Amino acid sequence: MPKYWLMKSEPDSFSLDDLQQMPNMTEHWDGVRNYQARNLMRDTIKVGDGVLFYHSNCKEPSIVGLAKVVREGYPDHTALDPREKHFDPKSTDAKPIWFMVDVQYLCHLPHPLSRDALRQLPTLSGMGVLRKGNRLSVQPVAAEEWQTVLSVNGVDDPL
Repeated sequence: MPKYWLMKSEPDSFSLDDLQQMPNMTEHWDGVRNYQARNLMRDTIKVGDGVLFYHSNCKEPSIVGLAKVVREGYPDHTALDPREKHFDPKSTDAKPIWFMVDVQYLCHLPHPLSRDALRQLPTLSGMGVLRKGNRLSVQPVAAEEWQTVLSVNGVDDPL
């Protein structure tokens, strides 16, 4: 049985449209530099898990689409390259600190769900993304929350 995740990205850096345009509509989810989110990607997130793609730090932060995990956690190569903005000199090939997963585009939601819309739906009003101070770029989503997002959008479960 799959698990579900919300992954945040700033659309000016990497949007759902960008994911859709990648070869095989697939890209690595790199640059995560929070230990809790890193641990999820390294230890918990599995192939076949569902992803709510969330646009953050924009005019109207919203869940805008769906993706799925197609490769489990592996060392984040951007931490090893001094030319990358996510370079971390403490991370090495022998002892990687940061990890990433690969995600594949599934669909745009017909009705993106803004923070206000999430608060209006009892099933979604307790989502981690709404908690004050929760800035995790990767966070768990309950199965009931996943199903509610699909239901509100009239989307069949693509997993």
